Amino acid sequence: MHLQRAAYLLMCEPQERDSEIVRNSLFGATINLNTLIEIICTRSSSQQQCIKEAYKSRYKSDIEQDISMRINGGFKEILLAVIKSCRNCGGKVDMSRAMCDAKTLYEAISSGKMVDQKAIISLFSQRNTSQVRAILASYKKLYGNEFSKSLKQSKCGQFGKELRIVVRCAQNPEKFFAKQLRMKNADSREILIRIIVTRSEIDIKEINKVFAAKTGSSVENLVKREFNNNKNSSNDMVNRVLIRLIKGV
Repeated sequence: MHLQRAAYLLMCEPQERDSEIVRNSLFGATINLNTLIEIICTRSSSQQQCIKEAYKSRYKSDIEQDISMRINGGFKEILLAVIKSCRNCGGKVDMSRAMCDAKTLYEAISSGKMVDQKAIISLFSQRNTSQVRAILASYKKLYGNEFSKSLKQSKCGQFGKELRIVVRCAQNPEKFFAKQLRMKNADSREILIRIIVTRSEIDIKEINKVFAAKTGSSVENLVKREFNNNKNSSNDMVNRVLIRLIKGV
């Protein structure tokens, strides 16, 4: 089963693969928010647009409609804002605008009143992935603190907690992926395969460094622990394929 899954993910076009992962996250036995956040918030705006198109072609449905139907609360509003922002893909990062937007974020959570959710959602729906990262970098430069930490310190309630997860994923995807790999659950092998395959030509080396710093071991060793079983030729094949992807050979 794991060998078939690895082979399938490797052979798929990225947008087809990601659209299938999103669909399974929304309509599987249980809704998988972590995986949904992973796909939507770590892809570039142009990649998000391709995923939306592949999803609609394959499932005859819009991602936005399905997220709206299946997800509740702050996560729904935040994820819809992120996926809508892909309409603004392209163009150079505007650092002057990023500085202004960073001030908007600060004011939205620091007024002493209720957090201004509307202002935050509006901003995230109008800025593409690269611009959002510039905004978050500008926020730290202006206020000496990560926006995610400011959210934790402010009285932002459940919305703040949910926004913080999404922001940390978008700002430092390698840390998000490393944390996913450290989590122990019934889907550990599926997560391991998915992350290595989808990030093998992007940032798997950076993920490996973060993982090693947190655990004292490497992602390669994690793969060996999960799949190095000479009595099971299928698992042994998965082990060898994943290690080659990690090493980039």
